[in-house]
Amino acid sequence: MAQQATEADQVDDLDLDLQEEAPEQESEDKAEPAVEETLSAPQAAAAELGIQLDQGMSALSHVPVEVQVVLGGARMPIGNVLKLSRGAVVEIDRKVGEQVDIHINNRPVARGEIIIVDEDRLGVTLTEIINVQAGLR
Repeated sequence: MAQQATEADQVDDLDLDLQEEAPEQESEDKAEPAVEETLSAPQAAAAELGIQLDQGMSALSHVPVEVQVVLGGARMPIGNVLKLSRGAVVEIDRKVGEQVDIHINNRPVARGEIIIVDEDRLGVTLTEIINVQAGLR
């Protein structure tokens, strides 16, 4: 009987060991999932460009900037400019289907293609981002 008690004690000890391990496993299972950091639109855009916005920069995210889409340009003598009138055609340095430049506050930041957004609206699809950080140095 002493031998049976010893075996029973070993089984009880084994059960206690399993019960002690079980709460640890449950706590691991119940551990809260990692919280994904949600980015604001400006932070996401900056992250795409490889720029990290700090708190100060995030505060500037609502400051308006001037965005220009540059179709092209032309160079002509002032005399020809003075002769321009309604209906005159000024030939620019871009071909049909060629990318346009996107400037923000007069600085080139991207290139894109002209698209029709609505029946009477145009837009630009960005096709290339210019290295903004290089221009800031």
